[in-house]
Amino acid sequence: MSARTMLLTCYADTHRYGWHHVDLFTHDHTGREVNWVHWTVDEDGPHGADAATSRVEPSLRRTTEWRHGISADGSEYWTAQADWDG
Repeated sequence: MSARTMLLTCYADTHRYGWHHVDLFTHDHTGREVNWVHWTVDEDGPHGADAATSRVEPSLRRTTEWRHGISADGSEYWTAQADWDG
């Protein structure tokens, strides 16, 4: 098992906050979040996240398909595993 895992999370601006972004969360081997970073996207959802990620972090690649979810407040989000090339 890898010591750390990375999870990309992107969103739909369901509540029109105007903050369009994708997050990258790093978790340790127990599943605890140890770090995160986010960057702005031009388009919500997986397509926008993939485009922004390839521009901002070109050596970061998505290793799973995007999985859709809806949070308790009705917001749409998608998650996918990621890893660094190399």
